[in-house]
Amino acid sequence: MTATDSPRPPLPPFDHVSAARKVRLAEDAWNSRDPVRVSLAYTHDSQWRNRAEFVVGREAIVAFLERKWARELDYRLVKELWACDGARIAVRFAYEWHDDSGQWFRSYGNENWQFNDAGLMQRRIASINDAPIDAAARLLHWPSGRRPDEHPGLSALSL
Repeated sequence: MTATDSPRPPLPPFDHVSAARKVRLAEDAWNSRDPVRVSLAYTHDSQWRNRAEFVVGREAIVAFLERKWARELDYRLVKELWACDGARIAVRFAYEWHDDSGQWFRSYGNENWQFNDAGLMQRRIASINDAPIDAAARLLHWPSGRRPDEHPGLSALSL
């Protein structure tokens, strides 16, 4: 096991509290928009399905995220635990972003996650839909980076 494969608590099996913590840690990492930081939560051979794209391994994850965040500007993400069982967590999420023309979108989706014993994600299956929105319809407002604890989550925002 290398330093990048060090255990990433919380570890499975997950209960509601530990799974919710894992979800918030993932949200925080994704809101950093740091592809390398995000990739370290995944196994070296992690398998993703993101929309219609299939990604395998940390290097491919970094490349995918670099492309994503070059296109999805001013990205703000909120994740919420849907369910958990053993080494699996189901998540729902919404994020807002705009393209280089200034058109805003709200992207909605669900993810299924599977972890190894060290708490690294082995598999991520994401289904995502993008809805164009007016800038005035945005709900996810905070400075770039981690969502403040006092900012409402998905349920409070009726998303």
